[in-house]
Amino acid sequence: MFRVTRRYAFAASHRLHSDRLTEEENWRVYGKCNNPYGHGHNYVLHVSARGPAARSGSALPIGMLDELVAQQVLRPMDHRNLNIDVDWPEKMVPTSENLAIEICRRLKRNWSSVFRGDWPKLEKVRIEETPRNIFEIRADEIE
Repeated sequence: MFRVTRRYAFAASHRLHSDRLTEEENWRVYGKCNNPYGHGHNYVLHVSARGPAARSGSALPIGMLDELVAQQVLRPMDHRNLNIDVDWPEKMVPTSENLAIEICRRLKRNWSSVFRGDWPKLEKVRIEETPRNIFEIRADEIE
């Protein structure tokens, strides 16, 4: 069984702010990331899948994964304001944790339209917001 991880990059801006909190609470929870003008990141996204090597010798058709990630993540999110330009299923604060969940949901929801059959399986999504802030979620931990 192989784990294949593919790395992608995209840039996006956001403001960490919840309408459910007061201005003071937002500042206490999100600090400088609550700046009313927002801020941006050069995100690094890692998408991992696992599966056995097929007769072709490949465990994952990279081109098919690239197109799925481009369609579900890069085109709708790259050089966008995550608060305004991204269609979230709920009114979510675009923290990197929520971003990882949403990316994983999008990939998981569309996985079988690209990868038919039992393999490969989406395993996890990892987002590097900065070199010091890294967030990871396993696909089997979300719906």
